[in-house]
Amino acid sequence: MYLKLFLTFLQIGAFSFGGGYGMISLIREKVLSYGWLTEEELLNMIAVAESTPGPIAVNMATFVGSAQGGFWGAILATLGVVFPSFLIILFIAALMRNLLKFAGVKAFLGGIRPCIIGLILATAITTFISTAIGLSSVGDMPSIDVRGIIIFAVLIAIGVVTKRVFKKNPSPILMILISAGFGTLLYSL
Repeated sequence: MYLKLFLTFLQIGAFSFGGGYGMISLIREKVLSYGWLTEEELLNMIAVAESTPGPIAVNMATFVGSAQGGFWGAILATLGVVFPSFLIILFIAALMRNLLKFAGVKAFLGGIRPCIIGLILATAITTFISTAIGLSSVGDMPSIDVRGIIIFAVLIAIGVVTKRVFKKNPSPILMILISAGFGTLLYSL
């Protein structure tokens, strides 16, 4: 189990681009295919990983590793997900001045950006559909989560009002605290 956790998260860390949000779709695919977590458990872990300090991919690896292998599972999954980035950043930092001069590097980075945006959007849409509408696979019957949709609508309204009145985006910390408060209120009824 420990080797499988390490190698799985090593693969995720090596072949995911776009940071933690870009990794969520690959983490989701691997975790669900191995049966390590259910869809609901994974969505809960994403919410916790997003609202706790640190990179979301590292938090997810730590949570999944802990759920599957305890302390050592958490350590190995976390090492697996950060090791490729550590090596790549170390390599890039050594060559950074010269790398951005090459047209091929600029073309590579330009090509990856739309893919990363697509992965993040696909993950957001999939998470919303699974959470608010209750659809996780084709053929599922929808079960609308009215409370979740209310929280989502309140957050959008706060974002729009803050943007128009104060001419800036709302604080992510404030949005997390507001959603946690509404979640506590609405889901405890």
